[in-house]
Amino acid sequence: MARWTRLVLRFRWPILAFWLAVIVAGGYATTRVGALLSNTFNVPGTDSERVRTVLQDRFGDRSDGEFLVVYRLRPGAGRAGITLELERSIRDAARAVPGGTATALRLAPGGVMYGSILTRLDLAQAKGYTDDLRRRLRAQPGVDAYITGQPAIEHDLDPILSHDLAKGEAIALPVALLVLLAVFGLSFAATIPFLFAGASITATLGLVYVVAHWLTMATYVTNLVQLIGLGIAVDYSLLIVYRFREELARGGTKDQAIARTMATAGRAVIFSGGIVAIGLALLLFIPVPFIRSMGVGGFLIPLMSIAAAATLQPALLSVYGSRGVARAHVAARVRRKGLPLPHLAGPDVEHGFWARLAQSIMRRPTAFLVGGAALLVAAAVPLVALQLTPGSAQGIPQTPSAVRGLNVLRAAVGPGALSPTQVLVDAGEGSVRRHEVEGAVARLIRRLRLDPEVAYIQSGPGPRFADSTARYEQVIVAGRHEYGDEPAQRFVSRLRHDIIPGARFPAGVRVLAGGGPPQGVDFLDRSYATFPWLVVAVLVLTYLLLLRAFRSVVLPLKAVILNLLSVGAAYGMLVVVFRWGVGKSLAGLYTFPQIEGWIPIFLFAMLFGLSMDYEVFLVSRMRETWDAVHDNVRAVSYGLERTGLIVTAAALIMVAAFCGFLAGSIVGLQQFGFGLAVAIFVDVTIVRALLVPALMALFGRWNWWLPDRVARLIRAAPSPLAEPQAAMRPAAE
Repeated sequence: MARWTRLVLRFRWPILAFWLAVIVAGGYATTRVGALLSNTFNVPGTDSERVRTVLQDRFGDRSDGEFLVVYRLRPGAGRAGITLELERSIRDAARAVPGGTATALRLAPGGVMYGSILTRLDLAQAKGYTDDLRRRLRAQPGVDAYITGQPAIEHDLDPILSHDLAKGEAIALPVALLVLLAVFGLSFAATIPFLFAGASITATLGLVYVVAHWLTMATYVTNLVQLIGLGIAVDYSLLIVYRFREELARGGTKDQAIARTMATAGRAVIFSGGIVAIGLALLLFIPVPFIRSMGVGGFLIPLMSIAAAATLQPALLSVYGSRGVARAHVAARVRRKGLPLPHLAGPDVEHGFWARLAQSIMRRPTAFLVGGAALLVAAAVPLVALQLTPGSAQGIPQTPSAVRGLNVLRAAVGPGALSPTQVLVDAGEGSVRRHEVEGAVARLIRRLRLDPEVAYIQSGPGPRFADSTARYEQVIVAGRHEYGDEPAQRFVSRLRHDIIPGARFPAGVRVLAGGGPPQGVDFLDRSYATFPWLVVAVLVLTYLLLLRAFRSVVLPLKAVILNLLSVGAAYGMLVVVFRWGVGKSLAGLYTFPQIEGWIPIFLFAMLFGLSMDYEVFLVSRMRETWDAVHDNVRAVSYGLERTGLIVTAAALIMVAAFCGFLAGSIVGLQQFGFGLAVAIFVDVTIVRALLVPALMALFGRWNWWLPDRVARLIRAAPSPLAEPQAAMRPAAE
């Protein structure tokens, strides 16, 4: 690390020029990336995906690029001849989309008429034509007209997501600034983390822009990158700058201080970023495009932060120098006048608050361990009531025009009709017109009508239900609940395992269930079939990385177990707040019976890495002290005193960034941000401040044990269970 740092310092000006170019290019990409993003919940390799593909290829039914046109006749509006006018209106609007075709209007109860504008565009392309459709759609007197459907809804949500992001940043940035000023005082040092964050975030968004040309990227990625990227980048830079100040106080040249800083805090940051990146990179192996796209965005955040920490950060420290990171002289003048100025770092590393706390815990470790663990277990218990949903139209703002149109249609035809189940009959080499196949379809429809979840069924001989080759036929089944609700999910299970087999289709005929509810069930099933392997991989890789970082076989195991408790507590509190509604009136959050299915997976991958950040910063400093004095009590108390303030400050910044999600209006992002904020708060208060010192007191010298054989495998210096030295020397700082 020292050799690399010297190389960076030698070429600091070209490196700064490179990062300036990255900021400019990334800033340009940031303004363009939104048009390329879209939420899609397709699940390759499943029955629902096969149905979607056949319906698109053989029936021209591309549901992700389909617009719905909804007309609502106001009370007292004349209806004579209005149907023909509305038919002309939808056909004229369809010309605004390349290749767009309008279907015939259908009449629903309550004076509602609706039809579709079919396209062969994908979702990201189709949503760009929403405004053109609205301009072409002429509403008749006494008629309210709406353009809705998935493309229009996503088009209307884009500015809301941007507004939510601005609100989130309005929370996170001032909190970050106040924390940095409290740590650094009135100093130019407080600007370094913001420069670091700006560079890493714009670099990440620039790469997202490139990747979005090749892969479908989720709409949430921009918010994810900017708010999580802000928290991670500011934290990493804060820790390095803080350590640089300490190294300057030890003497030597500026470049020597930078080299020592990067060999200690810089190394810890790179290890931490690597753990975060590994956890998120494993999301790329989950065979669900939506989760993969979120994983790509999440993986790039720590990757760019590592790159900036290894290159930009030393260059900035070199440019700022000792004067740039020193306290401004105005601070001393303010204090002389008796005015308070936040400055939380104290010089006393033996008797400071954190050292006293560590010593108190280590005198009664069992009591602190039992109390802290009991709190985490109690917070995790509500996890047993967790229910998942693939998504819901009720978890988004209800004010946009596209959503209001959807609600008009939902009130008229029922929630299940908006995203119905589509049962596809594939006759293979035969024909769906064969007598035995028609008989099986009739039995299928009779069995469906007996199911309590079925509202109505659409079928018949027309081109909407049978393709021109007579190989395929579809039966459309509208349910009584929205596609992600628990009753709709249970219906899919009955359909696939009871109703379809009970229809006794002849040999050679395949019957597949697709459409909204089956696709949602396949999304959850495929995601969570892979999730246990993700958990195992994260645990093993994290242990191995920490084994190398801590040079201990015990400390990584402790860290993994404690992090599992933190994640469990975050899951449990999601249920308490969002399902049970505890604290809803205080925080202004949704009350929602289910948690969106991607959130527990993404939370685990993200939290395991982020929580390990603080473990690495804390234990690495304890390791330094142990190597110097071989006194477990002193190593723990000294390490906690040296890192307690900075870890707490970093956690405050991270929690503020995650609270930015809570300020938004999308239930999925609220749930995600809340889970992250709770886990980081729990981690830095209960886990790092209480449980870690308690366990380290109980383990004693076993904390630092690394036998020779394991040390050779990981290419590290061994750490035997040496007896404490008789004469202890102060930790070298």
